[in-house]
Amino acid sequence: MLENPRSPRVRAVAKLTKRSARQETGLFLLEGPQAAREALAYRPDTLVEVFATPTALERHPDLRDTARDAGVEIVFTTEAVLDAMADTVTPQGIVAVARQSPTSVREVFASTPRLVAICEEVRDPGNLGTIIRAADAAGADAVVLTGRTVDPYNPKVVRATTGSLFHLPVAVGVDLATAVERAHAVGVRVIAADVGGEDFLEARRLLAEPTAWLFGNEARGLDEEALALADLALRLPIYGEAESLNLATAASVCLYETAFAQRAQA
Repeated sequence: MLENPRSPRVRAVAKLTKRSARQETGLFLLEGPQAAREALAYRPDTLVEVFATPTALERHPDLRDTARDAGVEIVFTTEAVLDAMADTVTPQGIVAVARQSPTSVREVFASTPRLVAICEEVRDPGNLGTIIRAADAAGADAVVLTGRTVDPYNPKVVRATTGSLFHLPVAVGVDLATAVERAHAVGVRVIAADVGGEDFLEARRLLAEPTAWLFGNEARGLDEEALALADLALRLPIYGEAESLNLATAASVCLYETAFAQRAQA
């Protein structure tokens, strides 16, 4: 059992809350039983270490069985050690370390996708994690993150995905122009979500065709250069008195409307 919160092993795990450590090691931090459960179920090959307090494992006995079946050892720790490792104030007694496994943008579009989310300069970890989760729920084929978007292996992003990070391909550090070029090469229309775009309902029929949604920065949206790369821009109507929609909420609507249209045509 790991008992010393100041041991080199514990400190190495704790450092993964910092981007510099993640870039140097190619590893990232998972927290909580749900994240560990999804990693074990979908990408056990990426798991390096799993740590848990005895009490937490008693609450989640399925994790012990799944880990054993996947050939992954669970290391017991004290509560103090888990607290030292975790990014959250009140960790749930389970922490894991996994290898980053991004997909290349070439692979994303080589698979002739029908629905993709492209994120350009999305800076809020909660928004990015929720967009990845929404893309997964809507059955999207992939998520593409440009180099100006927050690190998807940031612990806050990972938590917000609730495991969806392990369910679909995520391309990282992509040049936006390259992503759009790849999309066009395989017949995927790029639609920018923008408050200055055409009314969403007027172009709804287009969503049944292969589509890559382009989402921009939470505060500034997409700049003129990014908008120029898209085939068209659409805005969601506001029927009430709200000033606007949160980025992740708007992205969820766009992705689901596209999923509905594509499945209705199938």
